[in-house]
Amino acid sequence: MRLAARPGLAVSAVTCGQHHTGWSPPEAGSDYRVVLVRRGRFRRRVHGRVADLDPTVGFLALPGDEEHFAHPAGGDVCTAISLRPPVWSVLTGDADPTGRPVYIDARVDLAHRRLLRAASTGDVDFAVVEHLVTLLAGTVLPGTPLDRAQDRAARDRAARDRAARDRLLVDRAREAIRADDPAAGGLLPLAALLDVSPFRLSRAFSRHLGVSLTRYRNRVRVERALDRLEAGAADLAALAADLGFADQAHLCRTMRDQLGHPPSAVRRLLDT
Repeated sequence: MRLAARPGLAVSAVTCGQHHTGWSPPEAGSDYRVVLVRRGRFRRRVHGRVADLDPTVGFLALPGDEEHFAHPAGGDVCTAISLRPPVWSVLTGDADPTGRPVYIDARVDLAHRRLLRAASTGDVDFAVVEHLVTLLAGTVLPGTPLDRAQDRAARDRAARDRAARDRLLVDRAREAIRADDPAAGGLLPLAALLDVSPFRLSRAFSRHLGVSLTRYRNRVRVERALDRLEAGAADLAALAADLGFADQAHLCRTMRDQLGHPPSAVRRLLDT
């Protein structure tokens, strides 16, 4: 079942039954894939190597990998993230891992759950993509610890330089969002406009402002919704479409999250 999709990327829920305990016929795809197990377990064989997969171990697959699967323990439910090569390049900086099993620590598990929750909101271009880059950072691009031999002064200088770069980057992103630049309609085009990776932009926003890029963008949209409601807007479906929400329900959820009230209650508050 497709949970979220945009050209070049898709997040799907995949349910496998108990119909085969032996190895399946070979399968090969043209995308990069990150597969995380939500429930159950199964086995995967690629290039002669076998991996046992469960919620603590997922896998990365490369285009053209010839894979075989077996379900000796029964069925399972997985999340499959498919990325076309151009989108993979944008999101990972051309990271080229082997098709291998990958340990899913508790932080990646949480990022996985938050990605699925974001997919249910319908906000693919920001919420889903922002959680996706966090998830990829925990699997494809795990961070490298700072060299312990580096002296404190050098670390402090590096932190100051990073903070200055973050501030400039965040200022440019905020300007694009508030100016309704067409590229500000999604994390990927906004990062391309600013000539940085989506992960770099998302991280800089959280470090500098203390909120995610998605939450900031929703803050701006709620501000505009308040302006429209105060001016007498009554058609919530049209308001949602004008402000770039997936639908009226998405507008209502976002306003409740940001304000503690749905649009109908906000309208009454503004009238008193």
